[in-house]
Amino acid sequence: MRKVLFVCIGNACRSPMAEGFANYYGKGWLTAYSAGSSPAGLIMPNTIAAMQEKGID
Repeated sequence: MRKVLFVCIGNACRSPMAEGFANYYGKGWLTAYSAGSSPAGLIMPNTIAAMQEKGID
């Protein structure tokens, strides 16, 4: 199993979205994680809504 880490500044939008897509499409052969250099502490509501719209947690 391969592992990948997506990093952005706040870990509130870009890297969590990348993590979600990678885990969804890489299921069974890839595990993704996300982090931020200055984490916001929560994922932005519009990020959650966009991922739910695509059926990805």
